[in-house]
Amino acid sequence: MDIPELVRRALEEDVGAGDLTTTATVPADRLARGVFLAKQELVVSGLEVAAAVFRAVDQRLVLEPAAGEGGRALAGAHLGHVTGPARGMLTGERVALNFVQRLCGVATLTRRFVDAVAGTRARIRDTRKTTPLLRALEKRAVEAGGGVPHRAGLDKAILIKDNHVRLAGSVGEATRRARAAFRDALVEVEVERLEQIEEAIAAGAGMILLDNFASAGVVEAISRVRGRVPVEVSGGITLPTVRAYAEAGADYIAIGALTHSAPAADVSFEIDDA
Repeated sequence: MDIPELVRRALEEDVGAGDLTTTATVPADRLARGVFLAKQELVVSGLEVAAAVFRAVDQRLVLEPAAGEGGRALAGAHLGHVTGPARGMLTGERVALNFVQRLCGVATLTRRFVDAVAGTRARIRDTRKTTPLLRALEKRAVEAGGGVPHRAGLDKAILIKDNHVRLAGSVGEATRRARAAFRDALVEVEVERLEQIEEAIAAGAGMILLDNFASAGVVEAISRVRGRVPVEVSGGITLPTVRAYAEAGADYIAIGALTHSAPAADVSFEIDDA
């Protein structure tokens, strides 16, 4: 994860040739103190990136975290304090806050799902439905919320989905081809019907993904797997329904919404004279 390069590109997008408003209104020698303030209960993530933003704008800007990655914060809590030149603080404020709001939002939503399945063996996982170029940060935020990241990219593991099956001809054929091509890789196989489970396991599947199964169907599917491989479920699972899938016996529950639909956390950045 190349945070400096990501920060450089974000600042280039936002600042361009310079911050006209700040240059016009704030004296160059003015010092200031800023605070990231939680306006809601949340799980903390992203302060490291925010610190990198301020350093990139002005090396004299220092962010001191008041909360750790993955920590819970109540509304009104200070997440971190920034001190240094006021001009740089104002110029970096929006980009830093965008990262913090986004990543705290992902971590907070993840924690809600994790809490919803507490006491079961199910682990909450993310998917590849991430914001382009922010995947590593969003997956780190999922971990901050107590989730378990799925594969980071197509080169990290094999996940045979419905389109692969159609092009290969069958679940069994797709699985055998994957096993033959990459003998040491984990091969997870998505099934859409109960009768595909035995075919996938017999061909060498190391994990079964139940896609868009009702929770009652998960119980039947897990009885057919008989503990031979882990079972993951996915597809339209929400906070009100996730507990039923966990109690059905799933080992992993993949939630695309953790990254594609997490609302930004309500965090403000307030600046005063030092």
